[in-house]
Amino acid sequence: MEVEEGGVTEFSTYVTRSVEETHTAIAAHYYDLFLQVAGSATDFLTRLSVVELGGLTVGDIRFGTEVRMSFGEPGVYHVAVPVEGCFSVRQGRGDAVFGTPKRALFFDPGRNIRVDDWSGDCHTLTVKIDKSALHHELESQLGRPLRRAPSFEPCFDVSRGPGRSWAQLVMWSLLEKDAAHGLLRRPLISGRLEHILLEGVLLATDHSYRADLDAPQPPMRPTAVKRVMDAVQDLPAEPYDAARLAAIAQVSVRTLQEAFRKHVGMSPMAYVGEVRLQHVRGQLRASAPGSTTVADVAYQWGFAHLGRFARRYRERFGETPSQTLRAA
Repeated sequence: MEVEEGGVTEFSTYVTRSVEETHTAIAAHYYDLFLQVAGSATDFLTRLSVVELGGLTVGDIRFGTEVRMSFGEPGVYHVAVPVEGCFSVRQGRGDAVFGTPKRALFFDPGRNIRVDDWSGDCHTLTVKIDKSALHHELESQLGRPLRRAPSFEPCFDVSRGPGRSWAQLVMWSLLEKDAAHGLLRRPLISGRLEHILLEGVLLATDHSYRADLDAPQPPMRPTAVKRVMDAVQDLPAEPYDAARLAAIAQVSVRTLQEAFRKHVGMSPMAYVGEVRLQHVRGQLRASAPGSTTVADVAYQWGFAHLGRFARRYRERFGETPSQTLRAA
């Protein structure tokens, strides 16, 4: 297997005729998977290029022949954009959906994915997206915490409009591997591109919060409210109380409470709890089996009463904390 690696921004390129080496390369950047060569074994030739951009893994792949794949990986989303050829994806027991050069696929690997009908000429952009990173970006765009995780339609148009723009940005990030001392090798630029791709996929796809994103922007929140929200988002584990939040806002406790109820729909301390719940869920979903307990994570994020924490968590996410941890 031929492997090339880049500099500060992590670029990797693999070329191999070995199914085992292909599996190793894909698992290193994406998921452990089952890979079966369905076409001519003599034509099998994997070409994989990957760039790591924080919460995203961007790559393109081709196999030179027909293949089948299946995998499951909780905690991430996946977008596949065929540049040439086509393939189908089935999520769980759902119907198969075809991706083509005009139609990208958006799927959740936590639902058990099966890829069939991968054509011999198929060349696909493949983007793994950390769920917590995308949810955080969605919260930033909405200006409020998510009440529930978004649900995404399985496909979106990449032949025009925002879908095409997004796919072209993905392609550009991969072309940068051949640019010596290119812009993407600068952390400031790669960080901005990560943010743009996260923001862009929310504007290119159809999902349960799309109407909220397309709605007219509400009046800007008062500076005092924004100060507190920014502080809590930056340092969610700090021991906040009403007085400290009011000091951050540079207003009285009563003024801050009224402003939060009017502009956020909850009290300042309820907002702190909401942000922490999101972090608890993200940590539980990302934890390796046996590496932690629900109590340890809850205490770490300031939830001292486990019974109240568990009830609130179940009401918020529709499952118990232990169910989330077991799924991880």
